Amino acid sequence: MGKAVNKESQMDAPIYEDVLTAANRLEGYAVKTPLLHAAEIDAIAGAEIHFKAECLQHVGAFKYRGARNRLAAMNEAERARGVVAFSSGNHAQGVARAAKELGIDAIIVMPSDAPAIKVAGVERDGATIISYDRMTESREEIAAQIARRDGRTVVPSYDDPYIIAGQGTVGLEIARSGLDFDALITCIGGGGLCAGISLAMGAESPDTHIFGAEPVDYNDHQLSLHAGERIGLKNPPPTLCDAIMTPIPGKITWPINSKSLTDVFDVSDADCLYAMKLAKQYLDVTLEPGGAAAMAAVVTGRLPKGYERIAVILSGGNVDPEIMARALDL
Repeated sequence: MGKAVNKESQMDAPIYEDVLTAANRLEGYAVKTPLLHAAEIDAIAGAEIHFKAECLQHVGAFKYRGARNRLAAMNEAERARGVVAFSSGNHAQGVARAAKELGIDAIIVMPSDAPAIKVAGVERDGATIISYDRMTESREEIAAQIARRDGRTVVPSYDDPYIIAGQGTVGLEIARSGLDFDALITCIGGGGLCAGISLAMGAESPDTHIFGAEPVDYNDHQLSLHAGERIGLKNPPPTLCDAIMTPIPGKITWPINSKSLTDVFDVSDADCLYAMKLAKQYLDVTLEPGGAAAMAAVVTGRLPKGYERIAVILSGGNVDPEIMARALDL
């Protein structure tokens, strides 16, 4: 990886060149997802909005990019020992798919309340699922025990330089789309997608202002950005945005995002359901609540006036039918 070092974690921090390397690894594997546009949404938002449809990526989410980059970078001995990951669903599916493609055995630690559609996706790709109670058990500890037992490589969902670099290819594609953007809004969970995009856009489109969107009760990045240091949340309540239920910014992602973010917006579950309805109605794409967070910030007027052309990441579309029905019934 790159030469930059995150002093807090003592791990290599990814740099722009690592995103370029990831793009080469992903060439021919990851989908170069389209930028979608609808005049009806422009009218609602009061600006020209282009939506990067990562809900159309393999496994229905951007997570495939980072997972494929991480596993493809492993040597033969590491691949033979297998991998273990922990995730509520989208990262789990990304790792399961990449492992299947590369012939690597994968164990995924998933919460017992993970959406059924995400569990089914992992099972289809042949990974072994270990369930845990997210209220009483630590997924990190469970994964670490499995890694020690089997010699497996732990594949984190965001705090890993290869994962961040892989997610950064979303930003590369936006920067090279032929359109100039005043602003870009992405959802934020642990911050891997935002960090990767920040590396890419910082090098190729430095005048683009980067914003984040996260659930109102999981606004750790918003609080951290305003405080100037990592702030963790204690016992936040559940949210429909299961994909971005992260209570503290990542150790590797935060130093990148703390410098790149102009601001972070908090959005409610209701905001996300509204965005899901608009996405289905005007873009003909299916979003999950967490995958609609960035769009929710735009269509509810959170972005300050003055930004004329905005890129918005639609980060995932793996939603259980009953949740989608709630959105469409609004």
